[in-house]
Amino acid sequence: MSYQIQFENGNSVDVAEGVRPADLYEEAGINPKKVIAAKIDDEIVELNRVLPHGGELTYIRKCDGKKPCPPESLHVLRHTAAHVMAQAVMRLFDNVEFAIGPTIEDGFYYDFDLEHRLSEEDFEAIEAEMKKIIEADYPVVRQDVSEDEAWNILGEQRATFKRELLKGLEGQQISFYSQEDFTDLCRGPHLPSTGFIGAFKLLSVAGAYWRGKETNPMLQRIYGTAFFTEKDLKKYLNQLEEAKKRDHKKLGAHLNLFMFDQSGPGFPFWQPKGVRLYREVEKLMYEKMDQYEYDMIRTPMILNEQLWRESGHWDHYRENMYFTEIDEKAYAVKPMNCPGGTRVFNSGFYSYRDLPVRQGEFGLVHRHEKSGVLSGLFRVRNFTQDDAHIYCTPDQVVEEVVGCLKMVRDVYDQFGFDDYSFELSTRPEKSIGTAEMWEMAESALEKALEQEGINYQLNPGDGAFYGPKIDVHIRDAIKRTWQCGTIQVDFSMPERFDLNYVNEAGDKVRPVMIHRAIYGSFERFIGILIEHFAGKFPTWLAPVQAVVLPISQDKFGEYANKVYAELKKAGVRVEVDDRNESLNKRIREQQKQYVPYMLVVGEREKEDGTVAVRRRDGVQVTEPIPVSEFAKLVVAEQQSRAVEMTIGAPEPATEPA
Repeated sequence: MSYQIQFENGNSVDVAEGVRPADLYEEAGINPKKVIAAKIDDEIVELNRVLPHGGELTYIRKCDGKKPCPPESLHVLRHTAAHVMAQAVMRLFDNVEFAIGPTIEDGFYYDFDLEHRLSEEDFEAIEAEMKKIIEADYPVVRQDVSEDEAWNILGEQRATFKRELLKGLEGQQISFYSQEDFTDLCRGPHLPSTGFIGAFKLLSVAGAYWRGKETNPMLQRIYGTAFFTEKDLKKYLNQLEEAKKRDHKKLGAHLNLFMFDQSGPGFPFWQPKGVRLYREVEKLMYEKMDQYEYDMIRTPMILNEQLWRESGHWDHYRENMYFTEIDEKAYAVKPMNCPGGTRVFNSGFYSYRDLPVRQGEFGLVHRHEKSGVLSGLFRVRNFTQDDAHIYCTPDQVVEEVVGCLKMVRDVYDQFGFDDYSFELSTRPEKSIGTAEMWEMAESALEKALEQEGINYQLNPGDGAFYGPKIDVHIRDAIKRTWQCGTIQVDFSMPERFDLNYVNEAGDKVRPVMIHRAIYGSFERFIGILIEHFAGKFPTWLAPVQAVVLPISQDKFGEYANKVYAELKKAGVRVEVDDRNESLNKRIREQQKQYVPYMLVVGEREKEDGTVAVRRRDGVQVTEPIPVSEFAKLVVAEQQSRAVEMTIGAPEPATEPA
């Protein structure tokens, strides 16, 4: 039996069964020292693994630290690093039982069951043993086995969790990977040897239920990360340190924006300053919804069982929902807005002339997240989605998606996010709808991206079961990426809810339904903003835009309150700090609250009707400003939604005449 293999350089060869990527370096024009694995079509394989079939063969390169490392390279590296960590733990502690050790976005982890209580104090010893394993450069050897052979291998180990995994592999290819004295049930892929791991660091330890179920045993999980170079590791660790300073949970508490309480775990409580921030974020989106001609709707938070059965949530999403009973009938608290929105659309009669219909809803949804995954505003049990649903004809899809893309970029630009990327995800293996539907939808999304001149990454097979989608990732001030916006074409809901309009021929036909979100959720987006700005919000977002500081409460308190009243009337979010503390102490404390402008008032200011302006960055405006002039400047910043403070900013350089 023979296969045809195509290479990136345009060459193709017919090869005999049993060939490995390592046998084809010359034909592919590859330097063996620069590659760590290969990919046959979409499957990553080791260099010494027999190719399972023919197809397009590409090689995954080792990173040199000069360019960003591709995710596939890091995935292979970190998967092997997880095995190296498990091998080190096995060597250092008695009676260790292994669960799973996958890669995650920025690293890897491994779950263990052992008597010793792991802590960060153990990391030094584990890392030292890992270094020995890496320096030994053990070959990583794959062994494909039958089910009986797999049971025999596990029979020699304490392997409760691995046996459970093996039961789920019936009828699938089963493989083990070994490096010296360590063998693990694993599907791969891995590096050729342990010596390819250039730099690593263990980061934290936590408890984790086996398979994420609270009724299962609690295991001990060690998180780590790995890179090919020390330079990349140091860069990442520096980013982690910066991220800790920007942690929205700590800043949210410090700035009195939001809180959590045991009376409602996972449900955020917004404090007054947080609501001011929330309202500005919400206000912008309301304005954009008007600008892009959406009609706003509002649907009930609790809806009956029948609706959720029609939508499919009752059968496929129950474990994430909250339930109640009304008049002895089952109801559910909505986990998403779409089903209720379709009821609003279906209440009307539409001809093709009425389409597109654009409806937006800022709906509060509830999802039963497990306590172990809750994380500040990033993972909560109730949140508000900036949902919108567009009902249109097939030939309107491109134009509507273009409108969504314009709106996405328009909104992100307002916050200073000017570095974002787009991904197009196509039909997955399990999906609904005809091939013609998918081709039309995918083509429409592609055309819209191309029409807008947007470069995008193609993710084959990663679409939702009901349609293809575009995901938008924004990059923050410390270069982390966040998936926020999404534009999805849906074949399922128009069918499930019998949505229709009357076409030119007078027939009832299904509209195309587009789901669109830009923030994703207000809560998570605000968490991202807190970390992006490190709490130092632009004036238009700042919960308190200015604070009046009388040099002496007795002498200038009355004037401070007069300034406060005038600014308040002008629309400035302002406070007075007239505590019986020194002026310098009050200035320092307000700087720590990241108030954009501090207004010092004394004898001169009182006589002249002015304020001495000091910015949170320490810049002192040279001359005091009339109160009315300061109010106009702040309101102008507010209205323009300037990302940088403008009062006291240096004049832009001008070209000589």
